[in-house]
Amino acid sequence: MKNNKPTNPSDAVALELPGLDLDESQQAYFDICTEKLGFVPNVLTAYGFDRAKLGGFSVFYNELMLGDSGLSKLEREMIAVAVSSVNHCFYCLTAHGAAVRKLSGDPALGEQMVMNYRAGSLDARQTAMCDFAVKLTEHPDKIVEADRQTLRDAGFSECDIWDISAVASFFNMSNRMAAATDMQPNEEYHAMER
Repeated sequence: MKNNKPTNPSDAVALELPGLDLDESQQAYFDICTEKLGFVPNVLTAYGFDRAKLGGFSVFYNELMLGDSGLSKLEREMIAVAVSSVNHCFYCLTAHGAAVRKLSGDPALGEQMVMNYRAGSLDARQTAMCDFAVKLTEHPDKIVEADRQTLRDAGFSECDIWDISAVASFFNMSNRMAAATDMQPNEEYHAMER
């Protein structure tokens, strides 16, 4: 199914890519986004020019952020915001800051995390998780066994450590793609959960 128009023309990304090229299942995914959110996130529209790239991105994102994990959905969103804050990713800070506000029920926490997660009222487990994700973002070559042990001591399993690392790594990639393409967040994100 070919669709050459973004959901909202003002939501187009700065990089001039071909129009949307969605198959039936991807169009259904966009329809679900519109039903649940009221819009299709611009990141999906950006990947929509290539079915394989959109499929790979969507499957991996959904597994990391919504799949079974020892990490709560809120904790995964906190990692996304902590990493995106280091990378100054306007798109992800806006979108995932809104998710932290929604999942925590605390509008201030989302804003604190965007500015500096250490200023938020995180518990010791969440702080250790964000510290690891930030170190992995800033100095991946300096991750050592003591860093993993700190996570274990905070109550994370080996699978949880994998998930923390995978979410942090995914958002480092996503932040860089957003920067490279001048991807802008949907306007709707700015008012969500305030």
